[in-house]
Order: sequence, then structure tokens, then C-alpha cells
Amino acid sequence: MSEPTGLTPYELIGGEKALLSLVDRFYFFMDTLPEAEGIRAMHQPDLSGARDKLFKFLSGWFGGPDLFIREYGHPRLRARHFPFAIGESERDQWMLCMSKALSELPMDARLRVELSEALQQLATHMINVEG
Repeated sequence: MSEPTGLTPYELIGGEKALLSLVDRFYFFMDTLPEAEGIRAMHQPDLSGARDKLFKFLSGWFGGPDLFIREYGHPRLRARHFPFAIGESERDQWMLCMSKALSELPMDARLRVELSEALQQLATHMINVEG
């Protein structure tokens, strides 16, 4: 996901401050949208731990500092998510929140599409139940 400029998506969206904003908005939508009740119910009442882990994961995934790996080791996303029943509905709820959060972050339209497509693939990879 790097651009011809040589900049990473992390740099192109505005670095740490922008990524924190993206993650905060993502969890705002998860916490408030009735359409996201299914995935909200999978989380602890206090979202601060999940917020911190998603920020650290996306930091490295977007090409910024590998904060998650430094603290927790390899992400092993499927293994970490396996205790939760994740189907297409949960993936779609997650993507609804992420798409809304991405839409609020100022960035090049092409980059927004590329990030959205990459996140969609990642979310689809988390599916571990049929139906």
C-alpha cells in the first residue's frame, strides 16, 4: 500500500494524530450505531483496550511504527479473533464503522479507496463461521 511518492499510508493520512482520530471515530460509530450492535456486544464495556490495540496494529499495518509487534509480538489476527464468532454480518458491521471513520479523515480519494479495499480484505480474512 505504498504510494509512488515513497510515502506510506501512515504518512499520507497524517501520521499518529490522524490515525488516533480514525480509531476514535471507528469506536464512536461502533458504540453508537444500532447497525453495529452485534460487534459492539463482542467487546468489553470499556473500549479503551480495544482502541489502543487497534491503533497500535494499524500504525504498523499502515506503514508507521510497529507498535503492536513491539508490545504484543506478531498480530496473529485470526488466532486472536478465533474466540469470537465472526461471520459476514460481523465483517460488514466492522466495515460500516471503519468506512464511516475513513470518510471523515481528509485524504486523497484514491488512497481512501485503496485503504478501504485493503481493510475489507483484512476483515474478510477474520471470518471464522459460515452464515
